[in-house]
Amino acid sequence: MGDDLLTAEGLNPAQQQVLDELGSLDRPVFRSELGVDLQHNLDEALAPMMAEAPEPLFISKRQLGMLHGCEARFVADRSEPFTWSIPSARGTVAHKAIELSVAYRGNPTPLDLVENALARIEADERSLSTFIRQLDEAERAELTGRSNDFVTNFTETFPPLNRRWRPVAESSIKALLCGDALTLQGKVDLSLGYARGTEAGKVLIDLKTGHPKTADVEDLRFYALLETLKVGVPPRLLVNYYLEAGAPRQEAVTEDLLWSSAKRVVDGVAKLIALNEPNPATPNRTAGPNCRWCPINTECPEGIEQLNATYDAN
Repeated sequence: MGDDLLTAEGLNPAQQQVLDELGSLDRPVFRSELGVDLQHNLDEALAPMMAEAPEPLFISKRQLGMLHGCEARFVADRSEPFTWSIPSARGTVAHKAIELSVAYRGNPTPLDLVENALARIEADERSLSTFIRQLDEAERAELTGRSNDFVTNFTETFPPLNRRWRPVAESSIKALLCGDALTLQGKVDLSLGYARGTEAGKVLIDLKTGHPKTADVEDLRFYALLETLKVGVPPRLLVNYYLEAGAPRQEAVTEDLLWSSAKRVVDGVAKLIALNEPNPATPNRTAGPNCRWCPINTECPEGIEQLNATYDAN
């Protein structure tokens, strides 16, 4: 994000607030050896565990979050084949629309972006493409409307993306550890800015719906770790942007934050290997708000109690 960031004109108050909060010109400087040190310590801590893994492992932010939440849900979820629904497809379509907006010429409406995103996804050969093709007219209209709501919230409350900020949407990022035996992977909704030498300048943004959760913070810390392992310089700021409220929740990146995230990865890998065949450990059960989406919530005592308590409270 460039030095002209705070001088944008024609913004509504919500957009100006976001600009003011994210556009600080402070650029922390990190040790040039930080990325190498993190990589070395992760390799050293993970090598004994990976020696027990029969094949390469891949861990995403979602898997890591579930491993540190309810292990029983993690085990149940990975045994269930994923199926698309309009709510789950809405996020993917909307994120694609925002990705298109970064380089789109002219001034397209949110609905234009959504319809173009749908067309591009439908033309691909992947599972979501098949799901979209099979929708009837009313279902497609519902998916379009829900995605349009997401994109409209973004365009109404987030400042227009200036190319000088180097915006990148839906950017995949990976870290390879232990001789490529372990891959950490993620996809950042939106990044702005870039590092200059060892001076941090990038802002990582996750676009969220619903209420803020502790896991949202941990997800972005995981991305900050991946960015540091990849580039050697951390991002300067992590932002969870809650669309319905137009509210950014930000956290400055520190070296302590990155070491804490690295430890969380090591602990998560240990849990994953312990839950793998041929002699899996008994998964723990941790009740919480996510019980409502768990595939075993009708047979898990802790989950049933959680759901009943939630129902009674409402």
